[in-house]
Amino acid sequence: MDDNVSPNIPSRDPLPQPDDLLDPLETQVDPESLSGQAIRREISDFQRTHEQRRRQLPRAILVGVMAGLAAVLFRGALLVGDRFRERLYVYAHAQGLWGILLPMAYAALGAGLAVMLVQRFAPETSGSGIPQIKGALHHLRLMDGRRILPVKFAGGLFGIGAGLALGREGPTVQMGGAVGQIVGQWLKTTPRERQTLIAAGAGAGLAAAFNAPLAGVMFVLEELQRDFSPNVLTASFISCVTADVVCRMMLGQLPVFHVSSSAIPSLIELPIFIVLGVVAGVFGVLYNRCLLGSLNLFAKARKWVPGATGALVGASIGMVGWFYPEALGGGHLLAERTMEGRLLLEAIPLLFVLRFAANMFSYGCGAPGGIFAPLLALGAQLGLGVGELAQRGFPNIVLQPEAYAIVGMASYFIAIVRAPLTGIVLILEMTGNYNLLFPLIVAGVCAYGVADLLRDEPIYEALLERDLLRGRARPQLDETLLLDLTLYPGCPFEGKTVRELGLPPGCILVSIHHGMENRVPTADTTLHAGDRITAVVAPKAAHAVGLLKEGTSR
Repeated sequence: MDDNVSPNIPSRDPLPQPDDLLDPLETQVDPESLSGQAIRREISDFQRTHEQRRRQLPRAILVGVMAGLAAVLFRGALLVGDRFRERLYVYAHAQGLWGILLPMAYAALGAGLAVMLVQRFAPETSGSGIPQIKGALHHLRLMDGRRILPVKFAGGLFGIGAGLALGREGPTVQMGGAVGQIVGQWLKTTPRERQTLIAAGAGAGLAAAFNAPLAGVMFVLEELQRDFSPNVLTASFISCVTADVVCRMMLGQLPVFHVSSSAIPSLIELPIFIVLGVVAGVFGVLYNRCLLGSLNLFAKARKWVPGATGALVGASIGMVGWFYPEALGGGHLLAERTMEGRLLLEAIPLLFVLRFAANMFSYGCGAPGGIFAPLLALGAQLGLGVGELAQRGFPNIVLQPEAYAIVGMASYFIAIVRAPLTGIVLILEMTGNYNLLFPLIVAGVCAYGVADLLRDEPIYEALLERDLLRGRARPQLDETLLLDLTLYPGCPFEGKTVRELGLPPGCILVSIHHGMENRVPTADTTLHAGDRITAVVAPKAAHAVGLLKEGTSR
C-alpha cells in the first residue's frame, strides 16, 4: 500500500479522461474487475430509487388533483370578480363624471383588504409567492401551507378582482406548493419527500394556470428546484399532467390563448427577430429594476396603517380604469387581442406605459398577485410594435406582424425570468403555434444574452435576495435534513479536503459517491469534481445548506 494513502480509505482511480471514453463495442469490461460489493451496492441504490418513485406516484397524483382544483376555483372566483367589476364600471359611467368615485372606492377597498390580509396573517403571501417557494425549497425559510393557502386565495381574489394589474398564475404556483406541503404533512413523509411534493405542487399550479404541463415541469427543473434528479422529475411530471387534466375536464381543452396559427416565417426575417430579442432584453432589464425600485419605495411606508398602501394604489388604479379599462387586471384579453394584431401601432406606447406603471405599483404595494400574465401582455405589445414598424419599412418581407407579438411574449419572459426553456415551451403550449419555434429560440437567446450582458439578475433570484438582505428570510430547518449534492467542475469545493470546507457543527458529510465507489469521508478526504456527497444538517446548522449549495455549484 502506498504510504500516502490512509489505510482506512480505499484508494481511488483517477477520473476518466476524454481519451479513455472508448467505444463500448471496442472496449470490453472484465466482470471480474468489478467487486461483488460494488455491484450489490449499485443494485441496492437502483432498487431504493425505484421504490421511492413508486411510493411518490400516488402522492404526486393527489397533489396534482388538489392543485388543479385550487386553480379552477381561483380562476372561477376571479372570473366572477371580473364580470362584477365590468358591470360596476358600466353603471358608474352612466352616473356622469361623479361616477368615477365608485370604481375608485371599489378598487381601494379590494386592494386595501388584500394588503391588510397579507400584512396581518401571512407576509410570505405578498407578491407572486414564487420567490418564497424558492426560499422554502432551498431551506432558506419555513413554510406554513395551511396559512398560505387561504390567505393567498382570499387576498388574490380581493386584489386582482379589484383591478390591480397582477396575474393569477403566481398565486396559483404558491398555492400549489402549499398543497404539496399539506399533502406531505398528511402522509407523514420524510423532509426530502416533502420538498419534492412542494416543488411538484408548484409546477402543477403553473400547469393548471396556463394549461401547460410541460412548461410546469420545466419551470420546476429550470427555475424552482434546479434539480434534475429522477424523483423530482417524475413527481413534477405526474403532478403537472394530473393538474392539467383536472383543469381541462372542468374548463375545456382549448389553449389559453385562442389565436390563429402563423405560417413559418422566412429566414429573411431572422434579423428582425434578432432586433426584437435585443429590444426585449433591454426592456426586460428595465422591468426588473423598476419592480425592485417599486418595492423599495413602498417599503418606506411600512409604518402606515395596515392596508393603506393597497387602498391608495387601488384608488389610483380605479381612476385609470375609468378612462382606460384595458389597463386593469392581468391583461389576458389584451394579450390575446395583441396577438391577433387588433391593436393600432399608435396606441401601443401609451398602453404599454399605463400597463407597465400599473403593474409596478400593484406589485410594489404588497398585494398578492403575480407578474406572469402582466409581463406576457407587455411582451406581446413590444413584439407587435416591432412587427408593425418592420412591416411599414419592409412590406414585402414582414407579412404577419402579429407573429412578432407571440415571439415578443417569450423573449420578454426570458429576459425577465432568465428561464429560456420554460419561456419557449410555455408560449408554444399556450398558443399551440409550433411554426414559430425557430424564431422563438433565436429571439429568446438574444434577449437572454442582452440581459446577461447588462449584468441584470433574474427577477425571482433578485426578489429572494432582497428578502434575505432585509432579514425577512433566514436559513431555517424544522427537522434534520439529509441533503444530496453533486460537485460540478470548477466549484469552490473541488480539490479541498473536508476539514477545509468550513462546515459548522451540526453539519456532517456522511458519504461520498463517485462512479461505483462509495466511501465514508474523513477530515483529510479530498473532494473531486463529479463526487456526489451526502450531508446531514441539523436544524441548528441550517445556514450550512447555503454553504453546501454554493460550494458545489459552478
